[in-house]
Amino acid sequence: MKLKTLLSVAVATSVLASGAIADTYKWITYKPQGAGDAQAITTQWFADEFAKRTGGKDSIQIFWGGSVAKAKEIPTALSAGVGDFGDVITPYFPDLLPVNNAVGFFIPQPLGTEQVGEAMEAWHAKYPQFSKELAQQNLRAIGFRPLEDYGLLCTKPIHSLQEMKGLRIRSYGFAYPALIKAMGATPVSVTTSDAYEALQRNVLDCTPIGPALARGWKYDEVAKYYIEVPFGASFGHIIAMNLDRYNAMDAKTQAVVNKLGHDYLVEYSRKLEEDASRVREAWKGKLGVQVIKFPAKEFAALVANEQVQAVRNEWVKKAQATGLTVDAIVSRLSF
Repeated sequence: MKLKTLLSVAVATSVLASGAIADTYKWITYKPQGAGDAQAITTQWFADEFAKRTGGKDSIQIFWGGSVAKAKEIPTALSAGVGDFGDVITPYFPDLLPVNNAVGFFIPQPLGTEQVGEAMEAWHAKYPQFSKELAQQNLRAIGFRPLEDYGLLCTKPIHSLQEMKGLRIRSYGFAYPALIKAMGATPVSVTTSDAYEALQRNVLDCTPIGPALARGWKYDEVAKYYIEVPFGASFGHIIAMNLDRYNAMDAKTQAVVNKLGHDYLVEYSRKLEEDASRVREAWKGKLGVQVIKFPAKEFAALVANEQVQAVRNEWVKKAQATGLTVDAIVSRLSF
């Protein structure tokens, strides 16, 4: 969808909203309303809490399922004022947001879901380069939505690095291609939507994923072994606002948004953990997925691999070019 079309849609929806409520903010998301997962449920939670905490003075109208902007259009749409809030899938924009993609270059790393979100909060508070990068796109981060802890979902049992040699493992992003090669396996580029069939047809032996997402995509119908490889949590989404729209808020409403951003991280992490726990229980029963522990120290040793280090150094160089001091960040993302 062209930006001109997006702007037309935004104008139309603004007219509809303004007749009923003066201060209605638009949240644009690619997520379907009926998805029923942690992201969809907590997006609605955010909107409900915003209305409650502003005493009904302000509200958020959610435009679900890419009806206003598709996933890769959302930063541009937010920047242009087509939406006020939106989900920015950070790894989709490595050139636009290199600094904010820090976690994606450091896999494996030791942080869980909420810890990754807290680290992003701390870095945005301490290092102006994180928010400046977004401000250059007329965006502001008001919350963070990391993904769950990842392992490997496989079509065969894997107990050691030796058994990973020669496997075909789904690869994407920054760190995974080099890491998979360091494991002695072969990285295979497959989209999320195509991974089910690739596992089913033995094009893939494994894919990095967490339990909740594995169930959501139904990969666990065709791959029955979940290997507890300690990848750590991946960083997923920045909950962003149009910067001009944020700056136009009064101080009281800004304070509500700022507090709600952190509270959202806590609520989202709690809901995601509930989902993952429920999936693990289902795996023990009718879904019949076997969970296999993996020697964590053996895997963590891969960080020293030359190719893995090269990926990490790539982020370091990009970050240092902005004037960012990286030592504390690198330490936080290291075992």
